[in-house]
Amino acid sequence: MSTIRCILIDDEPMGLSVLQAHASKVPYLTVLATFASATEALVYLQTQPVDLLFLDIQMPDLSGLEMARLLDSSMPIIFTTAYRHYAVDGFDLAAIDYLLKPISLSRFLQACHRAADRLASLPSRKPATNDHLFVKTGYDWARIDLASLLYIEADDNYLTFYELDRRTLSRMKLSEAMDKLPADQFVRIHKSYVISLAKIDKIERHQVTLAGHSLPLSATFRQELLGRFS
Repeated sequence: MSTIRCILIDDEPMGLSVLQAHASKVPYLTVLATFASATEALVYLQTQPVDLLFLDIQMPDLSGLEMARLLDSSMPIIFTTAYRHYAVDGFDLAAIDYLLKPISLSRFLQACHRAADRLASLPSRKPATNDHLFVKTGYDWARIDLASLLYIEADDNYLTFYELDRRTLSRMKLSEAMDKLPADQFVRIHKSYVISLAKIDKIERHQVTLAGHSLPLSATFRQELLGRFS
């Protein structure tokens, strides 16, 4: 049986402790990391390949259900909670299983076997790719799909993410965003702009055009941009 890489997410230390103890008894389960909040887990998932989530539902700031709706629908999830009435919502999100606390080892093992069967039935187990990122927008988190991202504009400590059909404002630095982006897909062309290489229509001496938007190209970054096509 293939190893299943998982992360555990629960705001209660006791909840995490129980999950860790149970997971240690499943030989094909590898716990990559544990998190006390959904927002921390979202950041981790932007760069790390994970096969399975054990996700508590009732959490402050961002609930497990809210987090699940932000993720790709194909992400395998086993929900955990102390509240039975969340079960319907959990299964509506196509969760593999729903574990009611206190979680017994036998029930945990049953959920793991279901997860193993689900993962084994997939056409292939490809490594996760960075096809999206999450950015904080006020008290919420927004998903940015990289396939639709045209460019990012910086204004002091705020960034505007321009997608094909919308704009998203987030308080963060451009350098932080670049750390999350695939280096082979995005490039900086100005102190205030990062663009998608795939969306470029024209490169001129002092500007770059993509999807009808003309953006400044500074001499500092011009050579780096041209080097991507040499």
